[in-house]
Amino acid sequence: MVSVTSPVFAAAPSGAIPRGFLLYEKVAEQKATTAAKWSINQSRDAKFTVNPCQNASLALQGRIAARTISYLSFNFQKWEQVILYSSAKAAEQALAEVRRALPVCPPFRTSQTAYKYSGTAVALGDEGLAVTGQLYQGGKATVGGERAILVRKGNALIVYSQAGESGAPDKADFAQQTRDARSMLAKICQVARCS
Repeated sequence: MVSVTSPVFAAAPSGAIPRGFLLYEKVAEQKATTAAKWSINQSRDAKFTVNPCQNASLALQGRIAARTISYLSFNFQKWEQVILYSSAKAAEQALAEVRRALPVCPPFRTSQTAYKYSGTAVALGDEGLAVTGQLYQGGKATVGGERAILVRKGNALIVYSQAGESGAPDKADFAQQTRDARSMLAKICQVARCS
């Protein structure tokens, strides 16, 4: 079991995410050079990890800082992403942009299969969204799915996502992502403008 506890950080300069702030950053730094499955992206312009349209500009406008942790293996992937925007309004607009993309941007569709996204409001932060991506074959859920929790707090967006789900969507699929989101919410105001 990976420990995701982090030290308490002093208030960061406005618009900065200090190194080591993300929950999975320490394990990613330790294992990135040996396992090559973990990576850390510090680019402000990193692609939004929950991205139905595979659009590089989704939720990009108004960003002032971002950090993304990725874990990729053959049959399982997970992401942690913290993005700071220029204002709470800009973060709110970015989340609304993602919400609008969910029903209209399936990555692919054939005569027999379809990948569908949906979102449900959750009571986290100032506003939260549970996102389900699922592959369907003949109208039935099959191997291939993504489950994500997106949370806005002030001018920050927090994302915890896992892909590699092998069954029909279930509320239990969001348990780890929700725990992680709550852990980040407990400290995000050290770097975000929350009031």
